[in-house]
Amino acid sequence: MPTHDTPRDTSGTWPHRDTPEAREEDRAPGTGGSHRYTGPGSTRGVRGFRGARGSHGTSGPGESERDLRTLATRAGKDAAHGLEQLTSGFGTAMMALVVLVTTVLTALACLVGIGLLFAPVTLRILHALAGRERDRLSRWGPEVIAPEPPPTRLRPALTDPTTRRELAWLVRHSTLGLLLGFLALLLMLFAVRDATFPLWWRLAPQDSSSTSLGFGVAHSWADALAVTLLAVGWIAIILGLVPGMARIQGKPGRRLLSAGPEADLSLRIAQLTATRAAALDAHATELRRIERSLHDGTQNRIVTVTVLLGAARRMVARDPAGAEELLERAQSAAEQALAELRTVARGILPPVLADRGLAGALNGLAASCPVPCRIDVEATQRCAASVEATAYFVVAEALTNIAKHSGARHAEVTVRTHEGRLRLRVTDDGHGGADEDGGSGLVGIRRRIAAHDGTLALASPRGGPTTLEVELPCGL
Repeated sequence: MPTHDTPRDTSGTWPHRDTPEAREEDRAPGTGGSHRYTGPGSTRGVRGFRGARGSHGTSGPGESERDLRTLATRAGKDAAHGLEQLTSGFGTAMMALVVLVTTVLTALACLVGIGLLFAPVTLRILHALAGRERDRLSRWGPEVIAPEPPPTRLRPALTDPTTRRELAWLVRHSTLGLLLGFLALLLMLFAVRDATFPLWWRLAPQDSSSTSLGFGVAHSWADALAVTLLAVGWIAIILGLVPGMARIQGKPGRRLLSAGPEADLSLRIAQLTATRAAALDAHATELRRIERSLHDGTQNRIVTVTVLLGAARRMVARDPAGAEELLERAQSAAEQALAELRTVARGILPPVLADRGLAGALNGLAASCPVPCRIDVEATQRCAASVEATAYFVVAEALTNIAKHSGARHAEVTVRTHEGRLRLRVTDDGHGGADEDGGSGLVGIRRRIAAHDGTLALASPRGGPTTLEVELPCGL
């Protein structure tokens, strides 16, 4: 497991760099040695690994309880985030419904001519609402890149693809998005109402319904407490359905409001220019890291070996014991130089990727991570060696930061391939607060990803959890 040679801040964010020199000295994953396992259960949850299990591959009751608590905590956090997304989407869906009605009335008014006066205002409102939805979706996942500003005059807008895509999103969000947001609010109200019913059931009107579904009447404390069982059902529905509902609500916006394939090529040119610059920076940084590793480490060891061998050669005749001591020191320095050369070689391209593939390499990282980590790889196709190496280094850097600074008790790495893209997700249940702008190792990760024209999204609110999502082209 890679480490870093420079000290790092432990204030709750991923490692900070205070000076450019210190930032440059940040070693890439896989070049700074390895973690020595010191904590219990470092391999728990790794697919196919049994080193931390009993002789029959089974886990003890304490471990099972911790796993259940971890799953329950993760499910609760996913449901809470899903509810936040759905409720915020319900707000924009309400506005989308108003804008849709306004757009239809303006279109009808255009038939008699008066709507031509209101068309530019309506188009500006539509574009503003679409921009607000892009910002909302970007807060809950990968950034939604906006296309070139669409026209606000009626004639160009009729043939503008961006305007047509925004109108298609408007119809879907004001219907399906509104329905999903309303169902989320309804589920929350039902759960709260039935869970708190025993606190106020005596204040309810006589013979009124005891449940949120409109049936049953409570005549005793036993009846009132029985209503809370229904609240448990509502909570189970929220935990199971809300995250998926949030994804369904946001999917039309991510597909229709982002820059489409017919967008102006100048956007793509600007993006490729920035990507090329990031690739050159990453390449230069990698060369400087290798040069420093060889100059400050291996070269000094070899010079030491040369000096010791020369001294031993001169002493061998008159002081054989002293020459023997010098030869031992020379051998030790040569072994250290060889270890450093192997470390540098692994940092360039880990041989474990060629020997065991990406899944095996990631399992090796998880096995040496002090934080229990689960690896879930379902790759239906192999990616280019450079892409798999980038994914390996991203996971190595992320797990290093999780172990050192997140305070997490569990981490999870998920890898999927779909339609020529490699999707990587690293999550932990730590205290969050990872900040790329603070000079953390995320800058190096982003540069590596940008070199492959990939994307990176980080969500790390205070209190956690932290989620790092990466998407790379397979390159085949």
